[in-house]
Amino acid sequence: MAEVSEVLMSVLSTVRVPRPGDRVHKDECAFSFASPESEGGLYVCMNSFLGFGGQFVERHHARTGQRAYLHITRTRKAQKEDDNSSGSGDPPKKKPTRLAIGIEGGFDVEQEQYEEDVKVVLFPDRQEVTSEDLATMPDVVRERVSLSMAGLLAADSVSHALQVQQWDGEVRQESKHAAELKQLDNGVKIPPSGWRCEVCDLQENLWMNLTDGKVLCGRRYFDGSGGNNHALQHFQQTGYPLAVKLGTITPDGADVYSYDEDDMVLDSKLAEHLSHFGIDMMTMEKTERTMTELEIAVNQRVGEWEVIQESGATLRPLWGPGLTGMKNLGNSCYLNSVMQVLFTIPDFQEKYVSSFEKIVDEAPSDPTQDFKTQVAKLGYGLLSGEYSKPTPDPGDDPSASSEPREDQVGIAPRMFKALVGRGHPEFSTNRQQDAQEFLLHFINMVERNCRSGPNPSEAFRFLVEERIVCQQSQKAKYTQRVDYIVQLPVPMDQATNTEELQEAERLREEAEASGNPPPAAPRARIPFSACLDALSEPETLTDFWSSAVQGKTTATKTTRFASFPDYLVIQIKKFTFGLDWVPKKLDVSIDVPDTLDLSALRGTGQQPGEELLPEVAPPPLMTPDVEVKGILGSRGNEEDDSLYSPLLSPVLDDSTVSQLCEMGFPMEACRKAVYYTGNTGIDAAMNWVMGHMDDPDFSAPFVLPGCSSAPGSTPTESASEEHLATIVSMGFSRDQASRALRATSNVLERAVDWIFSHLDDLESMEVSEGGRSEGGSEASRDPPPGPRVRDGPGKYELFAFISHMGTSTMCGHYVCHIKKDQQWVIFNDQKVCASEKPPKDLGYLYFYRRVAD
Repeated sequence: MAEVSEVLMSVLSTVRVPRPGDRVHKDECAFSFASPESEGGLYVCMNSFLGFGGQFVERHHARTGQRAYLHITRTRKAQKEDDNSSGSGDPPKKKPTRLAIGIEGGFDVEQEQYEEDVKVVLFPDRQEVTSEDLATMPDVVRERVSLSMAGLLAADSVSHALQVQQWDGEVRQESKHAAELKQLDNGVKIPPSGWRCEVCDLQENLWMNLTDGKVLCGRRYFDGSGGNNHALQHFQQTGYPLAVKLGTITPDGADVYSYDEDDMVLDSKLAEHLSHFGIDMMTMEKTERTMTELEIAVNQRVGEWEVIQESGATLRPLWGPGLTGMKNLGNSCYLNSVMQVLFTIPDFQEKYVSSFEKIVDEAPSDPTQDFKTQVAKLGYGLLSGEYSKPTPDPGDDPSASSEPREDQVGIAPRMFKALVGRGHPEFSTNRQQDAQEFLLHFINMVERNCRSGPNPSEAFRFLVEERIVCQQSQKAKYTQRVDYIVQLPVPMDQATNTEELQEAERLREEAEASGNPPPAAPRARIPFSACLDALSEPETLTDFWSSAVQGKTTATKTTRFASFPDYLVIQIKKFTFGLDWVPKKLDVSIDVPDTLDLSALRGTGQQPGEELLPEVAPPPLMTPDVEVKGILGSRGNEEDDSLYSPLLSPVLDDSTVSQLCEMGFPMEACRKAVYYTGNTGIDAAMNWVMGHMDDPDFSAPFVLPGCSSAPGSTPTESASEEHLATIVSMGFSRDQASRALRATSNVLERAVDWIFSHLDDLESMEVSEGGRSEGGSEASRDPPPGPRVRDGPGKYELFAFISHMGTSTMCGHYVCHIKKDQQWVIFNDQKVCASEKPPKDLGYLYFYRRVAD
């Protein structure tokens, strides 16, 4: 051991002991999905604490010179099959009785038992040092290396910190109102059964207010089921905060909701509060499902393969390259579905997978934080087939033959999810998200990271032509904008089974009037052609300010394609708002075609003999007490009135702003909506909000057109040098970074969003690090280049679609179907199977690729 001891002594200065805050990657390779359970185990650098699989550790050693690695291997212990287990993973071994993860009674998580082997390996000769070997080495070597080993093994790995291993949805806090709750002496006594809503006579989902004893129905759910919101409305009228769900009262407790705290709560004086209205808690029995049981039922349904898609079909599992499943990290099915589809597109394969080796060789010192590296790692993992293998059964005898399991080993995209979600208020959480929003978020990240070199997002990019015709002057205005997704409206009035729907509505009303449960509603069948017609039909614009007549008039707006992308994404707008602004999901079946020809929707630009509207901006809105000269202020002069005074403020309809804010939208977005719709009312403002929710500056402070800063801020406020350096490091010039920071009140996050949404404007600046380039005067400059788009025939074929199950994009489950070698394949997280009946009529996002003429 003398030689190994000398080697360890020579590298002792590079062996570190993890400190609080150090990122320890001991569960996953930085470049692959190798783990301690994989063949060959995982090597953790004892200096940087990065983990590497066997195929990448040599590269790291050669590149960094680091020699000491902690080698961790885990072997799964054989376990006896539980009598309650189905052996297939569906349904759970034990029925969950608690809305929790990783605790007794909750949803089960994998708690595999492993035998772990740990030793130090010294490169390049792969000399091994065990704990027993360290005991014979000099004290300084033994203490330092032993401390490092112990620290690495004791530290929480990054993936563990990111993954929710234990969560209890039933942990409720004591209500702040419980101890001093006022109860009215109104003589109300509640019978032990036979309850009805005092407003609508509903007999289920009933809540008794603990202040006045009113029995009223609960909230209306997204799908229209549940109650009629009468208990909530009662709180809004009276302010009485606590209500108990009738039918859940037992000697052990009940469901108590605090409208003021907007959560399920505990009431330590519940027995006392109930007895005030004549209810003996000790004699009550449960007759209704608790809120927890309702949520558990939903989560169980979501987790069952047969109910999610292709019910009743025996699906054949598939394995091999391009058929790799992805583990659900806790509501990450939206991410799994989107990334499975994207990596079937050649642009993403060529950018990240074909050059995988080059990306690995050029990766920065911490590849776990590098976007290109982590996307390439995910793409290679999906396409290589290395992880597309059946999940081994802990109790399997390797020599025994058995049917292969449906679940795959698959890959767990923890590093990728953490990186793309970092800093985002939604994608950084473990909550369910909208797959369409994530797709746009990921495309935006690709755009940011592909300013030089091939950009795979160009496959989706297309130009939209909007033609507005003033009905009074018949003059037209043409504008173009970049888009990545076609949002297809669903015209419910065009359903082909209208009579069936009307009859179902009549039966529902009769059932509601008689207090009976409503019958199952049929699904509306909408022709795809009707959706396309709704997209392309002219839209009437009221109160349009026409530069030709110098006033407001009526106009029509027509939307067409100015270019056709290589890959077309269509979103079915199933999620909408009712007349009462309650969000709901449209239960529709649409006969989406396998082939699509959109050639008739190509824009033609200005027509022969057509006259264009003059390029004159509408007059600014201003307060009545501001004189005209106030427009000039200290920043303008009589010869140049193009700049507005920072004192100038728009006249906004406060009542409309308030109504929008009450719906939960940000104040600044509401102010923009009212301003840009010219104070024309709540409907126009709401339409503006719904059409601009995806804008990067949606909730940013409202900046008047013509101003470079928000009202109340100093236009000439100097930009932070730290913020400037951050943006310059992304490949922009100092002048461009300064402009972005000035436009966003020196807020770095908003400036980054702003700069990527104004790339065309920035490219036209033609500035260098030190100031203006030698481009000469403004007049001599070439016009700014437009966004790079690919164009071709508007003929497409369907190759993938993503489906959503549930009442809202924020809950439920996503799966995707992808056509591979003329065979439809369903990807449901770790399960990858040949699809028997792909439900193409129930999709949410559809992906088409261009076909040659």
